[in-house]
Amino acid sequence: MKALFKYKALYYMMIPILAYFLIFSFYPLARGLVISFQDYRLIGDRPFIGFDNYLSVLKDPVFWEVFKNTIFIGAGSFIINFILPLILALSLSEVASVWFKKMTQMIVYLPHLFSWVVVGGMWILLLSPDTGIVNQIIQLFGGQSVGFLSSDRYARIVMILTSGWKEMGYTCIMYLAAIVNINPSLYEAASMDGASRWQKVRFVTIPMLRSTMKVVIMLNVLGILRLFDQIFVMSNGAIANKVDVIMMYTYQKGIMEFSVGPATAAGFLVILATFTLTYVTRAVIRYDEG
Repeated sequence: MKALFKYKALYYMMIPILAYFLIFSFYPLARGLVISFQDYRLIGDRPFIGFDNYLSVLKDPVFWEVFKNTIFIGAGSFIINFILPLILALSLSEVASVWFKKMTQMIVYLPHLFSWVVVGGMWILLLSPDTGIVNQIIQLFGGQSVGFLSSDRYARIVMILTSGWKEMGYTCIMYLAAIVNINPSLYEAASMDGASRWQKVRFVTIPMLRSTMKVVIMLNVLGILRLFDQIFVMSNGAIANKVDVIMMYTYQKGIMEFSVGPATAAGFLVILATFTLTYVTRAVIRYDEG
């Protein structure tokens, strides 16, 4: 009890934070859960209809199409956002020039600071079949212009690669921070045993990055089913059937069609699937074991 009064000032400081989360997070979540069980109308009665909204979503072939797109793009982005930053971080850790290392870190981190409105618009211009610099380079070497954002063949790959390009710097910084904290004596011991540079990376650096890798995996898993901004900005009618994701489906249902009940039900299915995926991943990688 004495400790409670001793730190009461800190508890008072937490009240605005708790109020913020109650008003802007927990209340909307609880309200959304109620709406998902209603025949929701903007005006008039809103009768409870049980699981009809959920069944409507699960029986909708469009939902399963966007679910497949979400898994493909999300899984591809997960792999890219895990492997490429690791390779870049390991490469930069071997660079002796401090100036070059800092400059590279700054350049690769910059895209993370911009919104998808900026990044997506930039890539739309770069990949334009008429004036985009990528197609101009292809034509310079005798190739034909490619419709990267108008062809089903390339659309998903473009989404995955641009996502990796944007987020690579952020994850790379996490790996580099972990590499800096590795005890130098481990490398000295490896050198005394005659280990080569590659062997030091393989048997010292990578094992010491295990905890950071687990954090990166969990962060990426949490985002697999919540893709929206990138798709909203970069998608178009020609490739929508290949790149539209679950959150786009929710947007179309709730905002464009005013079908708030099914849209909310779809949103809670995403929450449930994300929770399940996170729980399984946490168990598989043994996250709590460090």
